[in-house]
Amino acid sequence: MNVTNAQFVTSAADPRGYPELSLPEVAFVGRSNVGKSSLLNTLMRRKGLVKTSSTPGKTQLINFFEIQVAQRPYHLVDLPGYGYAKVPETERRRWQERIETYLTERDTLRLVVVLVDIRHPPSEKDHQMVQWLDHVGRDLLVVATKSDKLSRSKVQQSCARIRKVMGRPVMAVSSPKKEGIPPLWKTVLEALTAP
Repeated sequence: MNVTNAQFVTSAADPRGYPELSLPEVAFVGRSNVGKSSLLNTLMRRKGLVKTSSTPGKTQLINFFEIQVAQRPYHLVDLPGYGYAKVPETERRRWQERIETYLTERDTLRLVVVLVDIRHPPSEKDHQMVQWLDHVGRDLLVVATKSDKLSRSKVQQSCARIRKVMGRPVMAVSSPKKEGIPPLWKTVLEALTAP
């Protein structure tokens, strides 16, 4: 995982604020409090670049980060979390519209990483996200976060359960312990560098 540089580019509510369509992108999406910010910091090898918060629902805009790998630039994109009950319905709908607009219209998007919490069964919203991404023809990868919170045997059981619900392979990762990060990074980089 040879990220030589990583920096915040911009936050945007709609396509008018997106960076130019020049760099391949991988986007990360999941329920609020799934560990998305921590995972992005781990992948980019920069503590605190993506703001983490103990308050779910903090990411409200689409955040673009530029990374350099082998002297080539790419974007990693942090999408607003979904499914947090304490956010007003109007705000949830606004976030959903932002996510859907980005996911359907962004031509440089190569892969969507759908994050689920390994400690819990996938929610209806998680399942709907995967089905919707399939429907719009986006390549996706399901990643189960917080694997350090479970024993090895429980991780395997939980991954099997998630795989059954989601109908596709699941990769387990832990940001603090960096477990599963190398294979995840390999998949992300393959998507970014694909012709």
